[in-house]
Amino acid sequence: MEKGAIPERFLRLLALSEPLARRFQAAGKQLYLVGGSVRDAFAGGSRGVGPGGPDRVGDLDMTTDATPDEIEKIVSGGVDAIWLQGKQYGTVGCKVGDVVFEITTHRAEVYRSESRKPEVVFGDDIELDLSRRDFTVNAMALRLPEMVLIDPFDGVADLCARRLRTPLDPEISFEDDPLRMLRAARFLARFDLEPDPGLVGAIGKLHGRLSIVSPERIRDELDKIVVLAEASKALWFVVETGMASEFLPELPGLALEQDPIHRHKDVLAHTLAVVEKTSPERILRLAALFHDVGKPRTRSFGEGGVTFHFHDVVGARMTRRRMKALRYPNEDIEAVVRLVELHLRFHTYKMGWTDKAVRRYVRDAGPLLEALNELTRCDCTTRNAAKARALAKRMDELETRIEELREREEIDSIRPDLDGVEVMELLGIPPGPLVGKALAYLLDVRIEEGPLSRAEAAERLAVWWRERSGESR
Repeated sequence: MEKGAIPERFLRLLALSEPLARRFQAAGKQLYLVGGSVRDAFAGGSRGVGPGGPDRVGDLDMTTDATPDEIEKIVSGGVDAIWLQGKQYGTVGCKVGDVVFEITTHRAEVYRSESRKPEVVFGDDIELDLSRRDFTVNAMALRLPEMVLIDPFDGVADLCARRLRTPLDPEISFEDDPLRMLRAARFLARFDLEPDPGLVGAIGKLHGRLSIVSPERIRDELDKIVVLAEASKALWFVVETGMASEFLPELPGLALEQDPIHRHKDVLAHTLAVVEKTSPERILRLAALFHDVGKPRTRSFGEGGVTFHFHDVVGARMTRRRMKALRYPNEDIEAVVRLVELHLRFHTYKMGWTDKAVRRYVRDAGPLLEALNELTRCDCTTRNAAKARALAKRMDELETRIEELREREEIDSIRPDLDGVEVMELLGIPPGPLVGKALAYLLDVRIEEGPLSRAEAAERLAVWWRERSGESR
């Protein structure tokens, strides 16, 4: 193809990859661009191409008929860095400038019936390699340096028709790697595609195969789904095809039946609406996903209608168990659980925001304050405009009160007005539980009354100590 006929976004890919392509050409080997870079170049302005837009070029995936040893030999001396951790699986990584290349020998990945790890088979046929990829829109390649399109499964046509299909029979594709079923949900939402009926049927039949996929891989895919612009489309697909029952059974459990008397809303529909309303920050979106998981277990009916008392507390425990099962890092678990636990805290202050209430709210939220406020705002999905305006006004008032208090005192780092060493010196006690109780008392005073001078804090501590000593006699 003449360079003048190549669109700019393809020329950028060629400029980045041509030096490597020439090295492979000189060695008598074929080199192809594959995967996301090719798909995104053809998708052009399609929705959801990525955070950097369709013209952003990140890491580039390539495939070749060269063996892993041959790849290493060809790229050595022509790149800024090289790494071989994936060489046993056929992949050699290298870096040229700011661009990372992952070059993989043509291969097929097939999962054994009960294995979590793929069996890797190398080959020398580009079309066979493409046939083992997840979807037709990803089963395209550009042969370098000529920029010749290899598209044996009509991936370009499927992009244009907004259709999601697998290159081979979907049951074969999903048997090869069951995680592809979950990836299907992400691609449907990211590129605004519609699933082929055969693909949907295969997932309905095979979603149990997700049990052989490691929790870490499922977790990583879920993380990618929740931050999508149209995350709800993907999550509905995950529920409706039965996949959620394999790794997130709490989600379909939220589809509470409509009650003709009390007319409560479907909690699942509400949850997915909240997810999509929040900013696409992973921890915030996960908190939105889990914030009402305690409702099915706490639902009850009374004269005033349906209630879900303590669903925040129950939901926090359920969230912790599920995130541990999905092998989330402890830091992520603690943040999401805390947001779920606190997501109703705002509604407990119906009579206005005293200084004490603001201090306690800010102290309990800690570094999650902004996320908690946004989750609280987005948790309002009512169609009652007056109710929505009232809640927004109350949240505005809270945020104004927080800023006002910040101007007078350090509410973002509330701590006792004395430290542990000072407490031990003033009370003449050694390190131990009593020091912690004294500090807890001083913290309560700080929240109730605001900052005290050291002398005032010491006096309050002395009174507390005398009263405690009197009670213990």
